[in-house]
Amino acid sequence: MKRLSTFLFLVGVMLLLNSCSTQNLFQSEKHVNDVCDTIPEGIVEHILQPDDKITISIWNHDDLSVGSLFGVYNSNEVYGKWIIVNQQGEVTLPQIGKVVLAGLTTQSAADTLRTIYSKYIVDPLVVVKVINLEVTVLGEVFKPGKYTIDKDYNTVIEMLGAAGGLDFYANKKHIQIIRGSGVNTKEFVLDLTSMNDYKQKNLVLEAGDVIYVPTRKGKMVDKKAPVLIAVSSALTATLVVFKFFQ
Repeated sequence: MKRLSTFLFLVGVMLLLNSCSTQNLFQSEKHVNDVCDTIPEGIVEHILQPDDKITISIWNHDDLSVGSLFGVYNSNEVYGKWIIVNQQGEVTLPQIGKVVLAGLTTQSAADTLRTIYSKYIVDPLVVVKVINLEVTVLGEVFKPGKYTIDKDYNTVIEMLGAAGGLDFYANKKHIQIIRGSGVNTKEFVLDLTSMNDYKQKNLVLEAGDVIYVPTRKGKMVDKKAPVLIAVSSALTATLVVFKFFQ
């Protein structure tokens, strides 16, 4: 009887430990050591790069525009009114042919095109817009996924709002923003329970950023509590039955 009780007790403990263990994405000792102490401030200008989808609008010249913001052509990505920056950093445009735009901001690209088109148009008004800039929101939010950013100034708070907000088990003290890849990866951490962090460290996002909201302690225990109760009841019942037949 004593041996059986000990065995059943050990089984119950093992089940309890397994049920409480969980591994959160992006959480490791090495990664935590790479956290940046300072939060970048100000508006981040996107640098054009290969695979960017852009629209080029030239006022009163829809025939030269690609996805014009000024005319009847829709600049929405869904309708294909855009041009892609190729792997050589070039785009091919009506009348002027190939132009290298990679490495420029959208404003610098517009200035470059304005200079070129001024050979054919008097005082051309040119606007360049990137339409496939995205950030990813993962973890304890109601609507995780990829989100398109179409403004110059997009903050973590705004993007968490777009993702439906934080759910009940969100660890609000350790909101992670992962930027870059490989050796250039940086991590910033916001404590959204601190009004100081909310006011001073509401990070301005860059295209490609990942916002990760980790799980606070207790979620796995709460989710598996019914299973633990059932296992505990079964063990108790087994012990009672075994004792009855002794």
